[in-house]
Amino acid sequence: MVIGPTGIGKTELAVRLAERLGGEIVVADSRQVYRDLHIATNHPSPDQRARARFHLIEVADPSQSYTVHEFVLAARVVVADILGRGRLPIVEGGTGLYVDALMDGYDFAGVEPDAGRRVALEALPREELVAILQDMDPNTNVDLNNPRRLIRAIELRESAGASRFAESGATMGEGVANGLAGRVPVPWEGVRIGLTAPRPVIWARLQDRVKAQIEAGVVEETAAALAAGIPVSAPVLTGIGYRDSLRLLSGTITAADLPEAMLVSNRQYARRQLTWWRRDHRVHWFPAEPDPLPGILEYFAELDLGGILKEKQS
Repeated sequence: MVIGPTGIGKTELAVRLAERLGGEIVVADSRQVYRDLHIATNHPSPDQRARARFHLIEVADPSQSYTVHEFVLAARVVVADILGRGRLPIVEGGTGLYVDALMDGYDFAGVEPDAGRRVALEALPREELVAILQDMDPNTNVDLNNPRRLIRAIELRESAGASRFAESGATMGEGVANGLAGRVPVPWEGVRIGLTAPRPVIWARLQDRVKAQIEAGVVEETAAALAAGIPVSAPVLTGIGYRDSLRLLSGTITAADLPEAMLVSNRQYARRQLTWWRRDHRVHWFPAEPDPLPGILEYFAELDLGGILKEKQS
């Protein structure tokens, strides 16, 4: 499993691991599941897709919602298939809810509120609460106009630093609302690798990404999505870059404002991702710079994962 904040280089690392270890990449990203919108969702590049096999990208209609329940069911099948063919599944992504739901498989029921966190959340404007929740679970059915429900939904998803997920036909929001409980058995033990870097390094990478996305036509891609009938409320358009482009298209901000708006959104998201992952003490962190691959391969060798890594590298 490869996790870390947005812009840190997770996809390229996953590709290199797949090349070295005979692996295939299972993408755990709540926006990359959607077809047609590629720029702000940060889909793998054509070069990366030529070098490794990716699963669970471009599988959903962008005008519809793709729930975490659908992702987990599909991902479990994909992982089993990869293992069955004697290859190594590499789960990669920045959507903590998707990763934890797949890897741990617990439900949220009975989570007690954290008093300190609740005070901090209550001090935030509703718009920021919506952004936090949608970053974790863009397909939530929580009333976005109700701050109390927003805060409780965030608490549930942040609980214990890991997502809890019920095996049922309900969406995550329905499962929580109905108090569903239980554990989804997972037939694997994942190795958790995290990439990190000092904040100035992450911010510089994000600034370069924002510039590249604007030059690639993220605003035009957003306008084309609207023209194709994708509603403004579609989960994919709540993502960073698209929601900022929607503000530009609606006249809320100017073209001159767009780069800074996107950069601020990216920075806020990266902070939330780091907060989420830092609570999981099973993650082994590696600096993104210099090249993290040698240290990660050495760490794998020390774990002696049933000889599979030595076999793949021979």
